[in-house]
Amino acid sequence: MTLPKVRAFFHEPTFTVSYLVWDAETKNGAIIDSVLDFDQSSGRTGTHSAEAILAAAKAEGVTINWLLETHAHADHISGAPFLKKATAAPIAIGERIKAVQQVFKDVFNLAYVTADGRPFDKLVADGEVLKLGALEIKVIHTPGHTPACVSYLIGDALFVGDTMFMPDFGTARADFPGGDARTLYRSIQKLLALPPETRIFLCHDYKAPGRDVFAWESTVGEERAKNIHLANVSEDEFVAIREARDKTLSMPALILPSIQVNIQAGELPPPEPNGVRYLKLPINAL
Repeated sequence: MTLPKVRAFFHEPTFTVSYLVWDAETKNGAIIDSVLDFDQSSGRTGTHSAEAILAAAKAEGVTINWLLETHAHADHISGAPFLKKATAAPIAIGERIKAVQQVFKDVFNLAYVTADGRPFDKLVADGEVLKLGALEIKVIHTPGHTPACVSYLIGDALFVGDTMFMPDFGTARADFPGGDARTLYRSIQKLLALPPETRIFLCHDYKAPGRDVFAWESTVGEERAKNIHLANVSEDEFVAIREARDKTLSMPALILPSIQVNIQAGELPPPEPNGVRYLKLPINAL
């Protein structure tokens, strides 16, 4: 098996990990779950984090073929439009994004949202395979956190988005619209059925209690044996654990700006007649 090269980029303000993954033979690569820098207090955006990934790709001689999103994130704004402009690579996401777009089109009353998958360039289905040089990107539909979540298996590297975290932190919440703890459990079982040596690359880390360093790489074997929400836990037990924990969680700090942008592939809302773009804040709607 040809193994991909992987480099992680940790965005501490949102505890998000983006990835540059490439085929060492052909130097074809993909960027997964990129971040647009965003200061909510001022409304200012920046591209420093995305530029760092581009600089790394240039240093390695990598040509970016794909900009992959595991789902419409609720905790950071995607940097995919900036990266698309810089690389001409298409932006891909799971085909169920259309359902997520419809839900939040209504929540935010966004007339410009078509809820047909646009402006994403590629909607991927479960089992679909994309080419990455001599490597293949295998799409695995892993709903539960959101209906549109997908994981990407590239060689021995599995990029799971928010589906799972490090073994000492557990799994993703399942209380967002369209989320479901039982569905999440069943999605994770598909991932844990992969060979134990499969590397798992996580989209977030928050430092579990007692751990002083951030971490975002595990294996299928480690998750099977040690994940605090999964190891020796039945489906019904998992649902009880997950639903009880979700009731204690507050909403992500950037959920309202992030969702209305990320359902549009990271595109900011169109400018109003004064030339300024605005994000909406629904009052007592959620």
